[in-house]
Amino acid sequence: MKRDIYKELKAWKENPKHKPLVLLGARQVGKTYIIKEFGKNEFENMVYVNCHNNRFAEGLFVDFNMDRIIYQLEQANEQRIFSGKTLLFFDEIQEVPNGISSLKYFCEDRRDLHVVVAGSLLGISIRKDESYPVGKVNDLRMYPMTFDEFLMANGRDLLADAVRNLDWDSMTLQHELLTDYLRQYYFCGGMPEAVSTWIENHDAKETRDVQRSILATYSKDMGKHTNAEVVRIRQVWDSIPAQLAKENKKFVFGAIKKGARAADFEKAIQWLTDAGLVYKVARVTKPQEPLKFYADDSAFKIYLLDCGLLSCMCGARSREMLIGMDVFSEFKGAFTENYILSQIKSLELHDEMDKNIFYFSKDSSTMEVDFVVQGNRRVIPTEAKAEENVRAKSLRLFVTEEFKNFGLKGLRISMLPYKDQEWMENIPLYSAEAYFKNEGLGTDE
Repeated sequence: MKRDIYKELKAWKENPKHKPLVLLGARQVGKTYIIKEFGKNEFENMVYVNCHNNRFAEGLFVDFNMDRIIYQLEQANEQRIFSGKTLLFFDEIQEVPNGISSLKYFCEDRRDLHVVVAGSLLGISIRKDESYPVGKVNDLRMYPMTFDEFLMANGRDLLADAVRNLDWDSMTLQHELLTDYLRQYYFCGGMPEAVSTWIENHDAKETRDVQRSILATYSKDMGKHTNAEVVRIRQVWDSIPAQLAKENKKFVFGAIKKGARAADFEKAIQWLTDAGLVYKVARVTKPQEPLKFYADDSAFKIYLLDCGLLSCMCGARSREMLIGMDVFSEFKGAFTENYILSQIKSLELHDEMDKNIFYFSKDSSTMEVDFVVQGNRRVIPTEAKAEENVRAKSLRLFVTEEFKNFGLKGLRISMLPYKDQEWMENIPLYSAEAYFKNEGLGTDE
């Protein structure tokens, strides 16, 4: 399946100043698959080392003699390693001692080689007794498949092009078809195995079984990486659907269990965030750049990394999601907000781009703006609407009254076609990622 990150991998290869590349992401988002495709298509050969339960890999980095390491890799794989022609790929690098530390020496002593490693966000960041080689690696983050990628996986490349080019006229003409695919995406989500299973036979039960298997893997990881915190991590995780079902989606600790306090669950939330399983969106008090200066971390929302996994966790019936328009309005718009956030997050490819997304609310009023996003060109107050029958009262107050001197232009994302109302633009839900990419989010402009 085609993935947008492939272009970033090619740019890394062609950069004469490249460093070892670290591809991070939650489990099951397709890291191994895309690097293998990259190695097969862009290099003369690839040396692949899966570090999980691999005795050879466990003894490879007893020291950082690059000549010895390269020689042993050649012998073990019966392949020569050539500068500029071979891709050296270490999968699950966090599983072996000194694997992460070795990247510093690949950078300093054998920068001519193309070395890429993949691993879970959490595993690489918390490897005991090893420091992350800051400044010695390039990094990329990978996310579940976006709606655009879902269209391409379904063989709808031209339809995906219309969305990516923000061709509003073509999208309006294809509105019913795009709506049908979006409905499928809400159900299926963007985990590659779930997508391929759905496309193969459109069997809702098989797709749900794949999603349940992925969720079971995550549950096992929660027990694997923690001790005392495992119960609290799972309590936070299990509470997310109920948290998102509230009218006010601000995360409430009391919804986890009666009497729960922030201090008891901060580490659990951080674990889930570090693992890439949830996205934490903090409140912002003012729509002024840089938004981080005005963040209020005491108030936040938590979303799942994938809307399909959310639908599985909720036990949403496949028939109700795949037929009719109810999917876009049920569950108090939680699917829609989670979908929009996942599309925006997919554009945050590097660590320094993280946390460009916030929300706004005031304790003294009911006014709330779902997302406040910092692009490279402007701050974009954004309201998510699940239906065609929409009102944007809070967004209007935010733009035209509360912060009328800030020169803001609002954005409403709904099931309506594109419309420019001067103080606000309305775009259809299926164009969310393309719109924010066009606004400069995810670029270095």
